[in-house]
Amino acid sequence: MQLILATSNSNKVKEIANLLPNKIELLSLKDIHYIDEIPEDHDNIEDNSLQKAMTIWQFKNINCLAEDTGLFIAALNNEPGVYSARYAGEQKNEANNIQKVLSLLGDNPNRKAYFKTVFTLVLKGVAYQFTGIFEGNITLAPRGNQGFGYDPIFEIASGKTLAEIPLDEKKKISHRGIALKKVIQFLESQ
Repeated sequence: MQLILATSNSNKVKEIANLLPNKIELLSLKDIHYIDEIPEDHDNIEDNSLQKAMTIWQFKNINCLAEDTGLFIAALNNEPGVYSARYAGEQKNEANNIQKVLSLLGDNPNRKAYFKTVFTLVLKGVAYQFTGIFEGNITLAPRGNQGFGYDPIFEIASGKTLAEIPLDEKKKISHRGIALKKVIQFLESQ
């Protein structure tokens, strides 16, 4: 089965392709020659995920998988949330996003946070959604060089950040991994 992943983020393509069973061939937007920016103009990740999936479905009429992820930090009124990728500006600079979070948190002792991922799978024009939530804490400074996005400041129960653990371990426990397991179980039941 072929699925188009509705993202231009090569890190997400790599991570998700690594999680899928071999019988699913994951295509990127480059593979289908989609060069436009996919709209994400909703105020929640569920609707953004659905919007991305339906945009690509309507473009190519091929089964599609889209996701939207947000980092929700308790002490920041659940920001950056839906604006996680562009928290420090439209250029979507990961280092600037991390610096903004750390600056806004300062020495606040409440470092509780969670990642939430929503996958939207469109099969033959019908949309299905799957959610994964992963709780942790925001560190005082970045640690590790694995992963991407906020991984260097997201500390998990082991005391390591997501950027300090191998991808194979991350994919088993992360928000994206949790949600994608649900997608895979659904696909295998079809």
